Amino acid sequence: MQASPEFQELRRRLRSFVFPMTAFFLIWYVIYVLLSTYASGFMSTPVWGNVNIGLLLGLGQFVTTFAITGIYVRFANRELDPRAEALRAEMITSQEAKLS
Repeated sequence: MQASPEFQELRRRLRSFVFPMTAFFLIWYVIYVLLSTYASGFMSTPVWGNVNIGLLLGLGQFVTTFAITGIYVRFANRELDPRAEALRAEMITSQEAKLS
């Protein structure tokens, strides 16, 4: 089953989403860490009251995490799950045929 074109397409679609999204998030996280380490003056710039840029970017990390999760769930429901279900059904059918 792993050598089938359908499985390879499923893997390709998963990787085409996961790798770029992971790279995006890691770059965003590293930028945040580097800014907090080397640009403390910038990060401590007040926006309003006690809220500064560093706090907003830190909260942005959480927002980004939830957004990526939501985007992945929609992607998986639309692109991955139907293909995985078709492969599962084909595998079950093929197993049942072998047992008969």
